Amino acid sequence: MTSDNLLADWRQRALTLENALNAVMVGMPKPVRSVVVALFARGHVLLEGDVGVGKTTLLQALARGIGGGYQRIEGTIDLMPSDLIYYTQLGDDGRPRVLPGPLLAQGEKLSVFFFNEINRARPQVHALLLRLMAERTIAAFNREFEFAHLTVFADRNRVEREETFELPAASRDRFLMEILIEAPTDRAHLEALMFDARFHDTQALLSPVPEGLIDPAQLDGLASTLQHTISASPALRHYGTELWLATREPARYGVLLPEIEVEELMAAGAGPRGVAMLVRAARVHAWLEGRAAIVPEDLRTVFVDTIAHRLALQPVYEAQRAEIARPLAAEILRRVAAP
Repeated sequence: MTSDNLLADWRQRALTLENALNAVMVGMPKPVRSVVVALFARGHVLLEGDVGVGKTTLLQALARGIGGGYQRIEGTIDLMPSDLIYYTQLGDDGRPRVLPGPLLAQGEKLSVFFFNEINRARPQVHALLLRLMAERTIAAFNREFEFAHLTVFADRNRVEREETFELPAASRDRFLMEILIEAPTDRAHLEALMFDARFHDTQALLSPVPEGLIDPAQLDGLASTLQHTISASPALRHYGTELWLATREPARYGVLLPEIEVEELMAAGAGPRGVAMLVRAARVHAWLEGRAAIVPEDLRTVFVDTIAHRLALQPVYEAQRAEIARPLAAEILRRVAAP
């Protein structure tokens, strides 16, 4: 099969998966598209959203569609790095037994790992997770476990601040995207979520999602082919570079935010890894739209989710990150002219 035929075949599978996820996450096409982009860009994801908006359901549906394993762990103040790998319990004979933890419970078939409320866990736990994300390996029980097709998702408790450990900028930069998941605003969708019994039973809601649409073992190979196939014109490259420069010096591009001194706002803009991931995501979006080359709309669609969490603000503004970062990224898009 030629690379063009391969990409066309996989695109149909990806769109089928996206449609199945949209049937589960009614009225949320943008975050669903972002999750699908992250999957095929082979990047890890931070999720932002209030309690009960369906983050866990979305990831369970994604894991079902991929056909790999799914595991979840809750961040707590007393969580230790070893708790991700193993736990102990008393056996029937009264002796302690060591059992695989959430990372190892399904061996190397794990495809989706969800760390709920990551900011409740200590930095030592973050360090183990970041190593897993970077290397996709864990050393345990005198051997190395490889997770070749693992995607890590993490969300943060953004309401309660006591006993939390926020991710520093260098850690946030390891995540391809930070995706905002909010309840739909359309009244018909709200009514369905409130009164339609289908949305009150998670297992029944997930059952129509086709199992194993995507072979997780082939994801990395597909992603590499995709990244080497989708092109970018000189004009598009110039536009992307201007967006990058605007994250460093937004005031020079005329960026304005209410009650913010933009000239004094930035500690650092996006780094090389961040803008490389922006292009990775844009190529996947172009592919999903059936294009053989990136157009400005592809960059614009993924820009906020890919770049906002990478913008390092001066300490005086860092406490307002949740209110500043995404509007700042959106304003950069508005101010930098597209070709």
